[in-house]
Amino acid sequence: MNASTKKIAVVTGAGSGIGRTVALALAGAGWSLALAGRRPGPLAETAEAAGAGAGAGAGAEVLCLPTDVSDPVAVDALYAAVAERYGRLDLLFNNAGTFGPGGVALEDITYEAWKQAVDVNLTGAFLCAQGAFRLMKAQDPQGGRIINNGSISAHVPRPNSIAYTATKHAMTGLTKSLSLDGRPYRIACGQIDIGNAATEMTERMQTGILQADGRLAVEPVMDAGDVAATVLHMAELPLGANVQFATVMATAMPYIGRG
Repeated sequence: MNASTKKIAVVTGAGSGIGRTVALALAGAGWSLALAGRRPGPLAETAEAAGAGAGAGAGAEVLCLPTDVSDPVAVDALYAAVAERYGRLDLLFNNAGTFGPGGVALEDITYEAWKQAVDVNLTGAFLCAQGAFRLMKAQDPQGGRIINNGSISAHVPRPNSIAYTATKHAMTGLTKSLSLDGRPYRIACGQIDIGNAATEMTERMQTGILQADGRLAVEPVMDAGDVAATVLHMAELPLGANVQFATVMATAMPYIGRG
């Protein structure tokens, strides 16, 4: 992209894992970025890598915005900063999330742990999508794209993962509603469901994780860059086309036939 056609993306959960990898892929393709996440230090590291590693030219333009996505005031401030700096928004990669009380038996999950997962994974995703929707609807030219990070768990659960699984199933409903409600305003919404990308969150896959039959088993993982390539493809489609749902997973992981 040249300067006159540069597009603007918000990436949440951009300080690590999938968020950082996607941010770097977008930067390399010439996008300008607003990076959102709880921790300023990791956001700055992502921004430095994006600026240094972007494609032709002087590097990506990057704005770091420490944000608690579960706080509506913080999310409003995020989009106000994006509007002030860039004047528009072309993409939200709605990625921030937590696994929550994973590995805890259902009867032992505290209300606080349940609520934290819902606040981040569902309410946070809604608030970020709502803010993006408002900006995309109001801007001229109108429109943009929202890509929600679902999960393999949006389809099938792991043992002892009720909070994460419930919120990721809810993400699918959020995606469908956003896709429908965005039609009149050229706002496209799709979802990427990821299985066992190699990040900090999936390190335990390589040491053994509980299976539905009670065994502990090591599971295959894939390079997070393969996820980023898929997000980039979805992001750069014209608004007249949309990948509604995409599943990207380690080929040999126990998904087909899980349970």
